[in-house]
Amino acid sequence: MTGSTRVAVIGPGNIGTDLMIKVLRTSSVLEMGAMVGIDPASDGLARAARMGVPATHCTEGDIAAQHIARTRELDMDVAGLLMLSHMAPPRELAAQAKLMESYGAHCVYVTDSGGRLTIRDTAARVDACRDVLDESTEIGIHAHQNLGLSVANSISAVEHGAVRVDGALAGMGAGAGNTPLEVVVAAIDVMGWRHGTNLFALMDAADDLVRPLQDRPVRVDRETLTLGYAGVYSSFLRHAEKAAATYGLDTRDILVEVGRRRMVGGQEDMIVDVALDLVRERDDNGPTGPLIAEQVPSR
Repeated sequence: MTGSTRVAVIGPGNIGTDLMIKVLRTSSVLEMGAMVGIDPASDGLARAARMGVPATHCTEGDIAAQHIARTRELDMDVAGLLMLSHMAPPRELAAQAKLMESYGAHCVYVTDSGGRLTIRDTAARVDACRDVLDESTEIGIHAHQNLGLSVANSISAVEHGAVRVDGALAGMGAGAGNTPLEVVVAAIDVMGWRHGTNLFALMDAADDLVRPLQDRPVRVDRETLTLGYAGVYSSFLRHAEKAAATYGLDTRDILVEVGRRRMVGGQEDMIVDVALDLVRERDDNGPTGPLIAEQVPSR
């Protein structure tokens, strides 16, 4: 590949894997140099190895620092992802962004892994990061559609200083999907922003090529909406649906409890424990609905 920029994806397994595959399969200007996940035994890192991408794991900040420094030495473009950004208040998130910058990241992403951020939440976090980061350090936005706000949040992020926007045709991604690329392009075209793409070609590719690949429709439905409502990592959806089917539960009840426990990416194996706890509670007390007051607050 000539004229391309080598990049490293640094962030937890499922989202990192998704980004890696998009770069490998769809980008003519980016080339994968390395993929860093959170679990050395994860499916994502195993897939990276099978696809010929150098893979390693990151469990603590100082280890991330080593990987970022090494990728900088290799003259790669490095982006750090601040996962489940709704769980940290703006100043706390900005402090983590500053750490990634100090390690050498070229860009730091506000990453709404649960699709929980509102437009105001997104703006506050991007503003906080912009206030503490050097002018040369870029900010990115990775949104999910679980509350139906991915396009609005992406536009808001750009208006507040973000320069990188993740998107996928037909929203292809976990939960209700990532920011649908064809939709965000249409929106910014209406706003008069230059984007250099063929909108109708994106629409055609989304409907004719990507949607037929989706074994579960990528959309806002009662389960994916609950991901955003409860602030749950989007890649937990399939695990929760499987546990619900196995133990005779409502997927939404599992997701609400996962959100209440503030579980993060890499804790998928604990979803079965949540389901078993709900079964015991059901057997003892009878079925109950989601407890709205116990949701994770979007600070």
